[in-house]
Amino acid sequence: MSESPQNHPAAEKDTKEARLENPSGVLYLFQHESVPILIDAILTLPPGREFNRTELADHAGVTRQTVSNYIDVLLETDVVEEVPNTSPRRYRVAKSDVVQELFELNSALNAADE
Repeated sequence: MSESPQNHPAAEKDTKEARLENPSGVLYLFQHESVPILIDAILTLPPGREFNRTELADHAGVTRQTVSNYIDVLLETDVVEEVPNTSPRRYRVAKSDVVQELFELNSALNAADE
């Protein structure tokens, strides 16, 4: 019996590479090495809490450079939003469908772990 094309290692590699080249929402976020750590930290912030890059870095246990590298990804995916008229720039958890879904996913995963 021959292997189906989907089970062939070369086809699997091509499919994986195609996904990485054109990632969907979750993969887009999580393909960036430190983004899951930043999101985890963001989900533990009190509602409405404003923060700058240094404060987020301290809270997440990463460097300020790491936050700087990924803040645009968090902004463009509506995980965080800029607080207007702040200098240095401040951010807060966005009031978006993305954040709501992340909270729900996090809650479901935490409940499944119990």
